[in-house]
Amino acid sequence: MCNDYEQHIAWAEYEKAVRHAGLAVATHQGAVDLPSADDIRIGDLGPVMRLAGDAVELSPMAFGLPPRGKATGKGAPVFNFRSEGRSFAQSRRCIVPASAFFEFTGKKSPKAKHRFAFRDGPLTAIAAIWSEGSGNQPPAFAMLTTEPGADVKPYHDRQVVVLAPGDWTHWLDLTKPEAELLKPSPAGTLLVETVRPGSD
Repeated sequence: MCNDYEQHIAWAEYEKAVRHAGLAVATHQGAVDLPSADDIRIGDLGPVMRLAGDAVELSPMAFGLPPRGKATGKGAPVFNFRSEGRSFAQSRRCIVPASAFFEFTGKKSPKAKHRFAFRDGPLTAIAAIWSEGSGNQPPAFAMLTTEPGADVKPYHDRQVVVLAPGDWTHWLDLTKPEAELLKPSPAGTLLVETVRPGSD
């Protein structure tokens, strides 16, 4: 599943994309709130979009929710969360802004690395849920997954949910049924590029 993504969205591109989606940008924020990273992996901090009043605010969160039902913090973090058949009405919903996400194929290391980016804009909006951190831990998020669309299916049997700009508000406000939002991407939604060949 998706355990690695990149963030190279310029602030001006982010502002334009958010406004194009019919949302307002938090006035107190700027480029410092959208740091660049070649790879954001499980446990790393990344900026996450969430509603703050009438605007969208970027908040740094850890990639991966704490293990469920384990107060000790032991066990693997939940970084991908299956969306089918679930209600997220009581969940804290957010969007992960990525310039692209990665999937890996092959059995030997290093595996082939494939880059997936939204074709129609600089921001690949990944549906996610988040939770507050406990103690001195930061808030954390997990990406939602669904059956793979045609662009991802040759590489993996699941895909993260990529939201079209017109659905960003619907996801954050949950003003559409989950089944209409959390679905495979139509063919041609994603640009696919192999950025590292795998071992033979």
